[in-house]
Amino acid sequence: MEKNNMKKLLLLLALGASLMAETLTLSGSVISDNQKIITSRFMGFITKVNTSEGEKVKKGQILYTIDSHDIDSLKRQAEANLQMYQNKYMNVKLNLSRYKRLLKKDMVSEYEVENLQLAANNLKDMIDIAKARLQEVKNQYKYLNVRAPNNGVVVAENIKAGEMAMPGMPAIVLSDLSDLKISVEIAEDNLNLIHYGKKVIVKIPSIGVKTIGTISAIIPNSNPMTHTFKIKISFKTLNKSVYPGMYATVTIN
Repeated sequence: MEKNNMKKLLLLLALGASLMAETLTLSGSVISDNQKIITSRFMGFITKVNTSEGEKVKKGQILYTIDSHDIDSLKRQAEANLQMYQNKYMNVKLNLSRYKRLLKKDMVSEYEVENLQLAANNLKDMIDIAKARLQEVKNQYKYLNVRAPNNGVVVAENIKAGEMAMPGMPAIVLSDLSDLKISVEIAEDNLNLIHYGKKVIVKIPSIGVKTIGTISAIIPNSNPMTHTFKIKISFKTLNKSVYPGMYATVTIN
């Protein structure tokens, strides 16, 4: 009897050890899979910043505004060019009409009339180009108000009113809270435990979230220092306030 009990105990211990060996818990953090770096298209002084770090913003909301002085100058120049070509065109049209009347009386040559007609056609083309340029400059005004491309939270803000906005330089980092994932790293020895679509247990201890997640990405770039691969897990927030950077664990069976 004692031998049987001992065998059962050893069997249970072996089974427990086997189960423990087949369960892997990884530490990671919440990330936004739709994080955008907001920059300006034009150089100019920032007149107003409407957000602060940690603030939630709506799609289309103005994040910051750039001074319009430079575009105002371009607009005045474009308007002056258009007016100049229009005035020249009117003068040539008047002369053309007069020369056509004189041609009927054989007081001018056809060559002179043809030259005036050619000049009128060229000026008409220049007017179309000037109008297009003026419209192009006017369209630039909408880029002076830099807007949020989607709902999100401001996770970094590198600008202040009075500073110079530079094209391509990161001004605001916006994270989309509707597209959150868990990012963890897994040792290459354990890659055989995972695959796309595999269900895992996700926990965010600080806010009491415990739910089932799905492996949605396996990044096939091994870290040469740690020999780990990055994986991303999709999950439901269960209507909790989950933010990028929160500590999370992922349990893989």
